[in-house]
Amino acid sequence: MAWYDRWFGLVAHRLDDAGIVGLAPAGGQVILELREHTGADRSTGHHTGLFHFAIRVPDRVDLARWLAHAAQQQLPLAGAADHFVSEAIYLTDPDGHGIEIYWDRPRETWEGRIDRMGTDPLDINDLFAELDSLSISSETARIPTATTMGHVHLQVADLDASVAFLRDVIGFDLVLEYGRDAAFLSTGGYHHDIGVNTWSSRGGTPAPETMARLESVTITLPDHDALAALAERAASAGVAVTTRATGLAITDPSGVNLVFTAAAAV
Repeated sequence: MAWYDRWFGLVAHRLDDAGIVGLAPAGGQVILELREHTGADRSTGHHTGLFHFAIRVPDRVDLARWLAHAAQQQLPLAGAADHFVSEAIYLTDPDGHGIEIYWDRPRETWEGRIDRMGTDPLDINDLFAELDSLSISSETARIPTATTMGHVHLQVADLDASVAFLRDVIGFDLVLEYGRDAAFLSTGGYHHDIGVNTWSSRGGTPAPETMARLESVTITLPDHDALAALAERAASAGVAVTTRATGLAITDPSGVNLVFTAAAAV
């Protein structure tokens, strides 16, 4: 909690579920939930589950402020990239979970050209040109209230099985495939709500309970009709569905737990 507060300004919220703390930008919605497993091993990144979760800030200047503060405080980073559709910074939390913080370029600049989404070097000098000063306080660097969870990228055991499941059962559109190793899916023409890859997890299994790991991903559907349609597709495909008070839970072919809720229930 201290790490997420220091580097992102995420505020802790006590949730109804015992032992879970929600983290949210100040004044905003909870975007991440943490559960403590005392003594858990650090994630190795070689099991199916989380590759990274992606925090999306509203504007380019927000990303510039955050990066300038991280740099002056010497926060270790894992990388930075210009993806054409977005600009992104990568890092890892104390438990080994991958994190991306990014902003989207205006949609009209990439609409219909998502095939150009790649991994080019990020022009950090150009990004810092958004700022009047590179001396950024921790308060100024806090992620804004309107920050959201932009997408989640998963490590999976079998790419074809994961794509078929997310497309045909869940209902995502396949946007882009990177050879035989990665794919990106979305709704509404977005570049990706879900990414899947087998770079370090082909044929792998979920992380053991003794390791820090992703427990579930919550996906909000527009309404209860959409939940019912999902349940029907899953039943037709022979996929087990668990009904919860807030929606549905489905496990993907790689053992990742997906929880679906309706917008009215959020």
